[in-house]
Amino acid sequence: MKILIIGSGGREHALGWKIKQSPLVTKIYFAPGNPGTKKIGDNISIEVTDINKLLKFAKDKKIDLTVVGPETSLVLGITDAFRKEKLKIFGPSKKAAQIEGSKTFAKELMKKYKIPTADYFTFDNSNEAKNYLQHAKYPLVIKADGLCLGKGVAVCKNRKKAEKFLSELMIDKTFGESAKKIIIEECLYGQEISFMVITDGRDFLSFLPSQDHKRLLTNNQGTNTGGMGAYTPVPFLDKKLIIQIEKEIVAPTIKAMAKEGCLYQGILYPGLILTREGPKVLEYNCRFGDPETQPLMMQLESDLVEIFLTQQKNQLKKKELVFKKGFSVGVVLASAGYPGEYKKGDQIIGLDKINDKDIQIFHAGTKEVDKKIITNGGRVLSVTATGSTLEETIKKAYQFIGKKNIHFKGMQYRKDIGKNGLIFGDKYD
Repeated sequence: MKILIIGSGGREHALGWKIKQSPLVTKIYFAPGNPGTKKIGDNISIEVTDINKLLKFAKDKKIDLTVVGPETSLVLGITDAFRKEKLKIFGPSKKAAQIEGSKTFAKELMKKYKIPTADYFTFDNSNEAKNYLQHAKYPLVIKADGLCLGKGVAVCKNRKKAEKFLSELMIDKTFGESAKKIIIEECLYGQEISFMVITDGRDFLSFLPSQDHKRLLTNNQGTNTGGMGAYTPVPFLDKKLIIQIEKEIVAPTIKAMAKEGCLYQGILYPGLILTREGPKVLEYNCRFGDPETQPLMMQLESDLVEIFLTQQKNQLKKKELVFKKGFSVGVVLASAGYPGEYKKGDQIIGLDKINDKDIQIFHAGTKEVDKKIITNGGRVLSVTATGSTLEETIKKAYQFIGKKNIHFKGMQYRKDIGKNGLIFGDKYD
């Protein structure tokens, strides 16, 4: 089989790494890929938003299956274009991808079908939103309606911070049209969890739960990012809670989307918060998470391509996902300035020093110049380790980061990826 993977980040590198292990696969292409994916397959210089060029390439090369990484391509309708030409593609339709593309759509869906989430109000007028903030209860959460790469959200502890963020969204238009409409919702408390499933629109299979780390700095300080690291599985999420999530959130969402005429096929990824009242949805994503995919692929024992093909045939009921015992931890190394304006072009040192089967370095914002790997993005690499215990795996990941191992000028990373699993593990068992 010939596989085309759309995207250039750590998620796509990890998917390609896992897909290459399938005996069904003969060739992998990445569009546009990165220096890491170049070692797995061929990188093709086509952007994720250029659907016509991607479609032409898939037809010319007789691609057997296209796997879409980023939400941008899905929201633009890449799957509809491919299916129209009778090409196999993994990901939800443009209509179904609204579940991530519009937070208003998602909130209204949850409200209509009684799927647990935070109470909210929607605004498309900045003055009306500002008036609401004068009498609101704090803290509260403000979110841009559209896609902002995980950065269009802020927890506001007081009115001053809320008005500042509102102004950034609706007056300064920091995120452009994505913040034409905003949501203001109650602030929920609890541990946040990533819960991904693969679905054919009727049945679904759950991946291991994982935990992302959104804030830039250690101990959840600093601004929101696209994610600074993740680990899987989550020790304090027991079987009972997993079944509750599947029964009260996942199954009703898939059923609701079908009822709304948006048959959902692909990865459904609700970002959850474990409140005292039970799990609630913070947001939906219409694709694999990044950085969660990196440790998830390290833990997955099943043939991913086989699972994709089963999903394409609407036969997921006959399959199961099998995972290795133990844990995986991925630590993101980011450029100086990220998630704001960041520096590019610094040489990455130490990549050649890693020779351990339990460690994978997944590339994201990297570039190859004169046989040297340099920084070329905000999130640069994910150092991902696997091990038998969470504590051991965390140590393993961090031992390869620093001046004597992998480093680059201005490198920033969190020092506490996986720490919550150690703190709360026994409490929730």
